[in-house]
Amino acid sequence: MSSWAPQPAGLQEVLQVLRDSSSNENPEVQRAVTLRLQSFNDIPDYSGYLVHILTHLTTEDERLRTVAGLLLKNSARTIAQCAPEVIQYVKSSILISFNDPSAMIRNAASQVIVTVLGALEPQNWTEALSMLMQALDSPSLEQQAGAFSVLEKCCEDFAPKFDVDINGSRPLDFMIPKFLSLSDHISPKIRAHALTSLSHFVPINSQSLFAHIDAFIACLFKRAGDENAEVRRQVCSSLVMLLAARPDKLVPEMNNVSEYMLYSTQDRDPNVALEACEFWLTFAEEANLQVQLHPLLPKLVPVLLQCMIYSEDDLLWLDGDDEDSAVPDRASDIKPKHYGAKAHGLERVDDNDGTTAKSRNLADDDDDDEYDYDDFDDEDMSTEWNLRKCAAAALDVIAVRFGPDLLNIVLPHIRERLWSNDWLQKESAILALGAMAEGCIEHIEPHLPTLIPFLVNTLNDPKPLVRSITCWTLGRYASWCTQPGSEEQRNSFFIPAMEGLLRMVLDNNKRVQEAGCSAFATLEEDAGRELEPYLEPILRNLVFAFEKYQQKNLLILYDAVGTLADAVGNALENKVYIDILMPPLIERWGRLKDDDEDLIPLLECLSSVTMATGRGFLTYAGPVFERCLHIVHNSLLQYQAYQQGQTPEEPDKTFLIVALDLLSGLTQGLGTSIEPYINNGNPPLLSLVGISLKHPEASVRQSAYALVGDMAISCPGMLRPFLPQIMPELITQIEPEPKVEFISACNNAVWSVGEIAMHFSGDSDFHQWVTPLISRLIPILLNTKSPKSLSENAAVTIGRLSLIQPQVVAPHLEVFASRWCEALWEIKDNEEKDSAFRGFCSLIEVNPQGIQNHFMWFCNAVAKWATPSDVLNETFRRILNGFKQLLGPQWEGQMASMPPGIHDRLRERYQI
Repeated sequence: MSSWAPQPAGLQEVLQVLRDSSSNENPEVQRAVTLRLQSFNDIPDYSGYLVHILTHLTTEDERLRTVAGLLLKNSARTIAQCAPEVIQYVKSSILISFNDPSAMIRNAASQVIVTVLGALEPQNWTEALSMLMQALDSPSLEQQAGAFSVLEKCCEDFAPKFDVDINGSRPLDFMIPKFLSLSDHISPKIRAHALTSLSHFVPINSQSLFAHIDAFIACLFKRAGDENAEVRRQVCSSLVMLLAARPDKLVPEMNNVSEYMLYSTQDRDPNVALEACEFWLTFAEEANLQVQLHPLLPKLVPVLLQCMIYSEDDLLWLDGDDEDSAVPDRASDIKPKHYGAKAHGLERVDDNDGTTAKSRNLADDDDDDEYDYDDFDDEDMSTEWNLRKCAAAALDVIAVRFGPDLLNIVLPHIRERLWSNDWLQKESAILALGAMAEGCIEHIEPHLPTLIPFLVNTLNDPKPLVRSITCWTLGRYASWCTQPGSEEQRNSFFIPAMEGLLRMVLDNNKRVQEAGCSAFATLEEDAGRELEPYLEPILRNLVFAFEKYQQKNLLILYDAVGTLADAVGNALENKVYIDILMPPLIERWGRLKDDDEDLIPLLECLSSVTMATGRGFLTYAGPVFERCLHIVHNSLLQYQAYQQGQTPEEPDKTFLIVALDLLSGLTQGLGTSIEPYINNGNPPLLSLVGISLKHPEASVRQSAYALVGDMAISCPGMLRPFLPQIMPELITQIEPEPKVEFISACNNAVWSVGEIAMHFSGDSDFHQWVTPLISRLIPILLNTKSPKSLSENAAVTIGRLSLIQPQVVAPHLEVFASRWCEALWEIKDNEEKDSAFRGFCSLIEVNPQGIQNHFMWFCNAVAKWATPSDVLNETFRRILNGFKQLLGPQWEGQMASMPPGIHDRLRERYQI
């Protein structure tokens, strides 16, 4: 036994605080108790006191002992830092609690064992592992199930920690055979535990499991028809994992496996059906298995379509026929939403979605792999991944894989359902149309002139659930409806879709309002400036919605207004439009308190509105600026109090982020007119920005960097005195290989430096930072793993720094020239690109040898310019003619080796 023992005075103190925590409901007392309990975490042997109370004070109330156990679970995460005698006391005592007569105590002890095993690792607590494995042979079913519950949780939380050598043997060498044998246990609970525990070793490619993989698969097949639904669900789950990790083992049996999974996708138990449906989603995502999946489509498609029909249970939950727009929302109706920090980037030539990159989060540029199927279910089920959503997602991925082949199979089924008298059949067919939109768009396009009017007409359906799914599907085809075309195209598709969705925005059913507003926001993004002629009726409809919406849909409405502002830009800088839009926004602005979470989406919305309305926002700028300043100041004070241990919970950083973003919007929109507010801020804005630049949260720094860059553009004179404080923070954030969570902050820092460079190019004090900046920016540009947006911003900023000190940057030209040109190929012509190329050209003129081996890259980049400025055109002409003279007879050979059309374009434009 351990030599550690609790001190009587200390034990009584902990006991008293635990008693106070359960006996007094006064909020102030509870807050004091929480702080006291938190302070105990600084006591090195606190875990020993908690385990002593849980295990040995059997005369105490079991609820108090259980609370001690739950606190121990939290403190035990750092148990490895405790003294050896404390660790030993916890380990020996908790194993006693595991056999306590009280189920509450046993449950608490089980959670502690999982935590301690994970913290110390199984190799340092073999006694616990041995006890749990021995308990699997206990004659007591309750003890077996209790031990297996702990083992299953351990396998889920830290499976790799069992896949190690301990004193010459591996735990999995005896665990896996034991689990396999228990998959035949008489108790369905034990069978389910066994299969679940085994399945956790599939994703980690455990060689110990794969040594028994044939036995594992045989065990799954044996249990495939189990009478217990949970066991069948685990069979399906394991097959899904094996399909992803070891398809080679399933392909030889794919006919039998697929037949079983088709059958299971229609299982009477919804959890089994959902797990089986995941199989088809995984199957479709595996490009190497297309050959195996293709012949299954005729059987699979009808099953997926059937799964997309609302079940009776779904309809009971949804209760979707009410005209409920006047019914206040419940707190549970409102899903948490993530609000991202402002990101800066460049607009690309292939960005045809109606937005610029500045309106998106640029942490990565790849297509989002997540599905947006949370948009067509609502109420209590809205946050759950269910069979209907999974089937729609599977159809989506299959459409991407098989396009026309899928369409040929699915269209007859959809046609039949669209004209069905059963509204549930019709609704599921409309969902299927939306699900296939991305993958089948080219092949379904010939049908859209018929389908779009059908969908617009279906917005009049008496069933709210039909109207709501029709909104979602129209949103999926918004890019087709809004594509530039003839007057007939606009009148036949764009205007009817826009008007229909606006009507749905004002529907009397809250679910339809939500779907209509979300779909209209999608249409706004795709339509962009095409919306300008219709701004007044659009704004009047959206403003009327402010009077009609309950709390949940107001959050979506804010997003639609912000998206509209992003889409039409300065077209909103019109007194008529501002007078329509601003009163309801300001009315809500005045109604909400600074700590009201509903203020967050309003701040985010106003950030877009202020940029779009420009100086037209001046009437409202003063109060908005002051309140944002107040929110930033209070948020920083709250975080300081948290860091100093004065408050137990970390404050919500979102208020700070969106307030900084709105200040950025004001700065961009008002330009130099923002200066009086910055001058008169109390406390001064820039002092708060300086603190925000050092905030531990990357998303806060990201917004602060954006604000600094916007101030460099709009009011550089205000920023100048703070450069010595700001520049070192920016340089520190610019990392050649930033962690994923820091990429967006790094991106904004790079962009901000570029803007500062342009506006302080004549400031000799700025020159000191060029060398350290270049040493960080070039590795970002050369790193093939850098996200595209980060490479682009790095290239622009290198170009801009080259305008200031070309002699400093030019010696490095040979290293980065080709990557620099490549990074900016796809960027649309704009002032940022222009200044970057002017800087790059200055490097060539200082060090022409540096570009010689990359000249073709440069020519390609020059040729991709659509409309260079006169200054840049003249610079290009001078450089190209200079190289023509330098290369002499080799010139024509260089030109002839370029991609088709490049030579002709350069010759025509620059007379070379």
